[in-house]
Amino acid sequence: MREWFDADDVREARERIRPWARETPLEQSIYLDYADRNYQFKLESQQVGKSFKFRGALNTISQLSEYERRRGVGTVSTGNHGVAVAIAAQLLGIRDCSVVVPLGTPHAKTDRIRFYGARSMMLGSDYDEALTLGLNYIDRSEMFYVDPYEHDPRIYAGQGTIGLEIMEQNPDVDTIVVPIGGGGLCTGIAVAAKSIKPDVRIIGVQTAACPAMVASIEDGTCYNRFPTEGDTVCEAIVGGVGEIAFEMLPNLIDDIVVVSEKSIRSAFKFMIEREQLSVEAGSAMVVAAVREFPERVGGKNVALVISGGNLDINILTSVLQEDFDD
Repeated sequence: MREWFDADDVREARERIRPWARETPLEQSIYLDYADRNYQFKLESQQVGKSFKFRGALNTISQLSEYERRRGVGTVSTGNHGVAVAIAAQLLGIRDCSVVVPLGTPHAKTDRIRFYGARSMMLGSDYDEALTLGLNYIDRSEMFYVDPYEHDPRIYAGQGTIGLEIMEQNPDVDTIVVPIGGGGLCTGIAVAAKSIKPDVRIIGVQTAACPAMVASIEDGTCYNRFPTEGDTVCEAIVGGVGEIAFEMLPNLIDDIVVVSEKSIRSAFKFMIEREQLSVEAGSAMVVAAVREFPERVGGKNVALVISGGNLDINILTSVLQEDFDD
């Protein structure tokens, strides 16, 4: 399989984005206390734009030529990547920025997209449909397409800077648990973290509503479009997987845990009420994994990557009213 990027690319990305991206906290969990394990939250929910996506978007857009910048940038997103692209474009003086999102994208995300000066357009009933329609629009507008996770290694290198930070903040970390949607976050972190500590374990987590990476690896087929079954609180982490992730991640990851929507909702409530952390529901899937499968996840010093903090008030209100037997 082709090696699309390496740890040197991640280190260069870190220097490139350093003036704007935050080094987010690695914060001790108070209530996760299985056996003698130490759990820490890598709070990308406190990143610029409240999502890890800012890192990859900024690394990509900052490398565009003047000609590409003048044409403007566009992307398709369930929200967080769109917010990140809008912020990066504003910081770098790119005046024309368009973000296509699926119908039903939370207002907390579309409002932020517009706040940072980008146009927000709702097209398509889900991410895959929005992607088809959005790509056609961006191509016709002759804009540079900021790929969220499929084919651009600059995105992956930017996300990978999280792995460098984790290993520097706590060199004793032996396991990193990462949500998997398109796969850019997990692949980037794995490349970076294993370059520092080759035996660090990388555990991916997917929702049972859309286990696209698990199916792709099992079938040996890159499902860049994948259906979501039933309702999900993980609207930011569903859809297909990226070509780069499909080719690189199987050689980097140690396990992928699939968790139910019920366990994710329970973990989300736990994070809000007990840990007192403002996180997206989908980000709580890593907490669901260690609560439901602590032995399978394993590790003694475990970093849980909390990928975003753009709350959907409707999901929050609904989940806080639920009664879980934990």
